[in-house]
Amino acid sequence: MNNDFVASPHDREIVAQLLGREPSGLFAVVVRDTIGLPVVIKNAPFLADGTPMPTLYWLCSPEALIEVSRLEAAGGVNEAEAEVDATALENAHRRYQAERDAYIPLDHVGPRPSGGVAGTRIGVKCLHAHYAWFLAGGDDPIGRWVAERLAKHDQVPSIDNSIDNSRLGKVAAIDIGTNSTNLLIVDRNGRTLERHVTVTRLGLGVDQTRNLLPEAIERTINCLSIYRSLLDQHDSPQLRIIASSASRDALNREEFFDQAEKVLGVRPELVSGEEEARLAYLGCTSHLVPDPNGHLIIDIGGGSTELIVGTTQLSQACSIDVGAVRMTERHLRHDPPQPEELLNAIGEVEDFFEDVLRTNPSMKHVRQIIGTAGTIVTIAAIEIGQQVFDANELHGFVLTRDAIEDVFRTLATESLVDRQHNPGLPPERADVIVGGCCVLVALMRSMGADELTVSTNNILDGVCAELLIN
Repeated sequence: MNNDFVASPHDREIVAQLLGREPSGLFAVVVRDTIGLPVVIKNAPFLADGTPMPTLYWLCSPEALIEVSRLEAAGGVNEAEAEVDATALENAHRRYQAERDAYIPLDHVGPRPSGGVAGTRIGVKCLHAHYAWFLAGGDDPIGRWVAERLAKHDQVPSIDNSIDNSRLGKVAAIDIGTNSTNLLIVDRNGRTLERHVTVTRLGLGVDQTRNLLPEAIERTINCLSIYRSLLDQHDSPQLRIIASSASRDALNREEFFDQAEKVLGVRPELVSGEEEARLAYLGCTSHLVPDPNGHLIIDIGGGSTELIVGTTQLSQACSIDVGAVRMTERHLRHDPPQPEELLNAIGEVEDFFEDVLRTNPSMKHVRQIIGTAGTIVTIAAIEIGQQVFDANELHGFVLTRDAIEDVFRTLATESLVDRQHNPGLPPERADVIVGGCCVLVALMRSMGADELTVSTNNILDGVCAELLIN
């Protein structure tokens, strides 16, 4: 079996970069793009620790993953299942299972992979898995349906760099959050041209006053003016602006939106917690391979936290009013915070999460947790002592619960002056990072989770992904 799943050291390195993590088992590259980069890999039926691997063919090209994810987000799983003959699909599952099982030794004893494409015997579980098999030459009607749909909308992934498209079809997104105001500009192929995070603290005091403070509005408008200049430098790409928790809570948000529209030429869009969660899911999973058997995305913002469950696509999403700024303002009155303040903050998050679990009990039992946004990315940067921010080093990093608890204990017992000297902690986040830690610690404890995978992609990536297909 090993001879069929041997990748060169170079291929292993490239695939690890594409997946955002080290591959867990043996594999071989079976489909490459026009410049030789891996598009599809063929997995051995067992991981290194003996865990069965039901997915024989795995899509690893970022471009292909993005395009198929967009198709799934638009309801492609249900649409494909409705349009493809059920008997033909069932037969495809049998062929896939037979091909995979042929690599299992006859004398194998113990658990073994089951099902067909993506581990299921009926229906469609994951368009990515079907498309990967089809690209590898498999007779897969769902994979063929995906290929036809992508071709129909001129979305067949291509990374042929012979044509310079850098000035064509750019899109941009601005996320106006409680703690920071962020910008992403990408080209028509989804490649990042500009990404900026600016702590503007728009939501300062909103939890108590239900109004945006004049100085907070001024800071944010000044930031938006700088972003307007960057947009102009990129030929004024199509732009969507979203405003989230602080704006949802503020009674004077329209006054702020008027000023923002005057600066940017586009009015901010007030998004619900559920819409925020949907966009965060789309962005967060764009360059990671989430576990198709179930994953939870935790997006901790300044004023709210989005909790999103998916399998092969988003299945549940909710937003709770806890975040780095809100927890700090509500509970952490002393410097450093007193133990009872930390316990109260953690307890409030746990209470919110208990309410969530009453209606979404499966959230506690997902196989994979993915964390995104400023608090979680910062905790990871502190854990590795990152002197200069490097998103590539953090993306896909596995952050253990022990490490999270250790960072929390360190930061929570330091004064603000001392806390600012931790490598990986931007000074402008030092006053609210403990509040963000309280949210993450509470969630990890409540779920009894051992680890999470960090994604440096976020809601901005989701917004841009949708702009590219609209």
